[in-house]
Amino acid sequence: MASSSFDIDAPQWDQSTFMGRLNHFFNITDWRTVTLPDSRLDEAKALVDSCRAGSVPPGTTEEQLHYAKKLYDSAFHPDTGDRMNLIGRMSFQVPGGMAITGFMLQFYRTVPAVVFWQWVNQSFNALVNYTNRNAASPITPKQIGVAYFTATSTALATAVGLNLYTKKAPPLVARWVPFVAVASANCVNVPMMRQQEILNGIAVTDENGNKLGHSKKAAVKGITQVVVSRITMAAPGMIILPIIMQRMEKYKFMQRITYLHGPIQVMLVGAFLVFMVPAACSLFPQRCSMAVSKLEPELRDSIVSQYGQAVKHVYFNKGL
Repeated sequence: MASSSFDIDAPQWDQSTFMGRLNHFFNITDWRTVTLPDSRLDEAKALVDSCRAGSVPPGTTEEQLHYAKKLYDSAFHPDTGDRMNLIGRMSFQVPGGMAITGFMLQFYRTVPAVVFWQWVNQSFNALVNYTNRNAASPITPKQIGVAYFTATSTALATAVGLNLYTKKAPPLVARWVPFVAVASANCVNVPMMRQQEILNGIAVTDENGNKLGHSKKAAVKGITQVVVSRITMAAPGMIILPIIMQRMEKYKFMQRITYLHGPIQVMLVGAFLVFMVPAACSLFPQRCSMAVSKLEPELRDSIVSQYGQAVKHVYFNKGL
């Protein structure tokens, strides 16, 4: 039985270690949560809010509270508490990513197919990046449009250009073109979709959550870590799977079922993503930290003038 003093926001696992974060993200990126209706998610949010207010409903167990927090973390934005759109949630990365990536890897030979699947992928990425941004930094519809157009153009130019360039290259090299395009686009898509954070800075706090100001350097650090995580998330499936498929396609039974190559790749990508989504999210703490000495001079001086040397680090939500 849970007591009214139960701290629902206390992490179940040590967030300072990779394994602790891995357990945490395995929990909240569980793709099965996307099958739950909004009413069930709202019930979980209500239970989390009640617990935070110190009024745990009678008969509620700690196990029920932990499950409610899992659903809350998987579906509600950490900054605003608003329910996120289904496709943009990190828990949708496995079903969404496996379908899109599988077909990108399968249909890489013709320019129209490359254009279509890269466009689909960048549309998906743009929605994920917008959904998981640091919500304290608003972005206008015009900025969203520019970010989407820029990232999509980068992906298409990279994919089509390399597709044409590798016509005479070994088959395996051509199979790796989608990954290069995806990695290049991620380097554009994430910063562009979150440009307000870079232009205006993101809110930074002390270890107790007291707001200290806004930092552009913190924004750059957080966004850089997100880009690395996104590329890492895609890398194993998009680099290793082409090698596997190239070898499998030499077998006669595979040559007789060419119509199943696409679905096979989708399922194999899913197997990679089930592990890689939480692993990539776990590379860096979501509550990112930065030494005060590395902040902009104005913000650093402001913090030192108010708190002296008492505050050594600032903290911020880097997004996902």
